[in-house]
Amino acid sequence: MQPAAMSVPIYQSVAYPYFDAKEAAEIFRGEKPGFTYGRWDNPTVQVFEKRMAALENTSSALATSSGMSAIFLLSHHLCRAGDEIVSSNRIYGGTFVLFETGLKKMGVNTNWVRNPELFDEWEKAITSKTKFIFVETPSNPSLFIADIPALAALAKAKGLPLIVDNTISTPALQNPVDLGATFVVHSTTKYICGNASSLGGIICGPAEIIEGIRHCGLRYLGPSMSPFNAWINLCGLESLSLRMAKHCSNAMAVASFLESHPKVESVNYPGLSSNPYHLLQEVNRLKGFSSLMSFIIKGTYDDAVKFIDSLELLTHATHMGASKSIVTHPASTTHSGMGEEEMCKAGISPSLIRFSIGIEDTEDIIADIGQAFDKIK
Repeated sequence: MQPAAMSVPIYQSVAYPYFDAKEAAEIFRGEKPGFTYGRWDNPTVQVFEKRMAALENTSSALATSSGMSAIFLLSHHLCRAGDEIVSSNRIYGGTFVLFETGLKKMGVNTNWVRNPELFDEWEKAITSKTKFIFVETPSNPSLFIADIPALAALAKAKGLPLIVDNTISTPALQNPVDLGATFVVHSTTKYICGNASSLGGIICGPAEIIEGIRHCGLRYLGPSMSPFNAWINLCGLESLSLRMAKHCSNAMAVASFLESHPKVESVNYPGLSSNPYHLLQEVNRLKGFSSLMSFIIKGTYDDAVKFIDSLELLTHATHMGASKSIVTHPASTTHSGMGEEEMCKAGISPSLIRFSIGIEDTEDIIADIGQAFDKIK
């Protein structure tokens, strides 16, 4: 009898011994429960997959090595050369380059929706070759929020799956499948992990498609999640709802401070009543607006750099969703691969600064931001 454990055991193994040849054959044929090979199944990873599926209200989930590999595997499974996809341009820089460059090398074209607030633009972008609609909501770093039920209805009417990147909200704040989405993807590297210690991604959706990816794309492409990273993510899930509540309350306080500051031109945070996306909270059943925000500082790129370099509590890094507060300059880092023209279309200027507000003491965070503003003219 195996001893009970408070924590899910880490099965740090790539292979699983069988009792005999008959058992091995039965497991590989799917006639008997068991595990086959670490690249496509593992006991620790399986627990994480099942918990994420339960949280996102889907029948299955597939853990991957990163958020980008999750999006790639799903795209690879749904598309063939000559197909097209439709996506908002308000997305993470890595996703933009994947769609614009990576999928194009595979013969898949992306029809960009450059005014995603306008619903008609989504419908115009769909063609007979479209295989899925993709939206990141809220988006990084402009904090665009989509009307998920409306997009889901459009996708259903066109016979297409809707993929929602739910990284920023997490299932603690939003459940896209309940609003009509077909698939949900995450970079678990961010809020799910919560401490910036491990890479990971996940696809949540219908079991038939998810298991199809597991037995095809995942097997021969191989971007699987490690058992140890799955364990770290499992630990993160235990405090997710508590952390997200604190992220939200801290972010709201910081956004309000920024909105009233004389050295700030504008603030992108949907929690503010002045924000154009604020009214979508009820539509999308959002329990909060998470920790990500961006703002345009009055001045030039040099002023933005001076402000960032003057921060002491906030960490300067290209990350978000950690317990620590983080500052990023998207135009020169995370979204630089888009190029100046596409960044301009997506509302990313040289004077735009992104915050991922952590769970430290609220007053300490605001005090640090205040003293950094004092350093610029």
